[in-house]
Amino acid sequence: MAFMLFRRLGQAFLILLGVAGITFVLLYALPADPARMIAGRSATAQTVASIRHELGLDQPLLVQFWTYLSGLLKGDLGRSYAQKTEVWTLIVARLPATLTLMAAGIVVEVVLGITFGTIAAIKRGGIIDRVVMMASFVGVSAPQFVVALLFLYVFAVTLGWFPMSGYGTYAHVVLPAATLGVLGAGWYARMVRSAMIDVLNQDYVRTARAKGLSSRRIVLRHALPNAVLPIVAMIGIDIGQFMGGVVVVEAVYGWPGIGQLAWQAIQQVDIPIIMGVTLTSALAIVIGNLVADVIAPFIDPRIRTS
Repeated sequence: MAFMLFRRLGQAFLILLGVAGITFVLLYALPADPARMIAGRSATAQTVASIRHELGLDQPLLVQFWTYLSGLLKGDLGRSYAQKTEVWTLIVARLPATLTLMAAGIVVEVVLGITFGTIAAIKRGGIIDRVVMMASFVGVSAPQFVVALLFLYVFAVTLGWFPMSGYGTYAHVVLPAATLGVLGAGWYARMVRSAMIDVLNQDYVRTARAKGLSSRRIVLRHALPNAVLPIVAMIGIDIGQFMGGVVVVEAVYGWPGIGQLAWQAIQQVDIPIIMGVTLTSALAIVIGNLVADVIAPFIDPRIRTS
């Protein structure tokens, strides 16, 4: 276990280094000029050049990247061009909202996905199976903003059960989490169904049936723990995606998370914030997958022995 953790930490460092390098190059290859955005359209060329020099944007790309990387190794994510504030401070201020939405969204999608995926596998080939698969296909294909606006209209405007936007209470998190959960549950349901069908055809399941065990115990005790391993890996990926990739949902519901911060930075060509959010999301994915690797042997002991 210790060797595995050490190896994964080394891989994580290389992954984050690669993400930083690729993102840095792509951002500076864009035609948008941060200095021009800061100076304004009416600024003179001398003013723009002065801002570029002040930000260090007139230096060669490799020098800029090395400067950024040197600060990054010291825990410095840079300073926002537009907000004149440390990027780490801005991200930390948005973390509580993002972590709340991430946890709630993952809980919703996992519960819905495992429940309906298991039911579809048990009722394989029947009407329930077809309905669940059709619903999962719709959930996977539906755009985020469509589902978000539909939930707002039905549950906030028409029924008045939840607030339309904002952050701070349990009622505010229900609709954003439900939007993310419904969209993600489709993938989970399809994966659980496929894994459950494979597991239910294994010899040890047939042996359990021959011993007279109830269907409920067979599914919950023997089949489901072996079928949820892909789900554990997907949760690790979703952690990173939810950390910075739910821009649309956060925009519709006015949720003050990291995704909204990234969208504002993109509009302002605020490269330090974009880099900070990207690296935070990449770090979350790495940590999520590492946690999934640690948890997996406790779910299926065969992984530990192998």
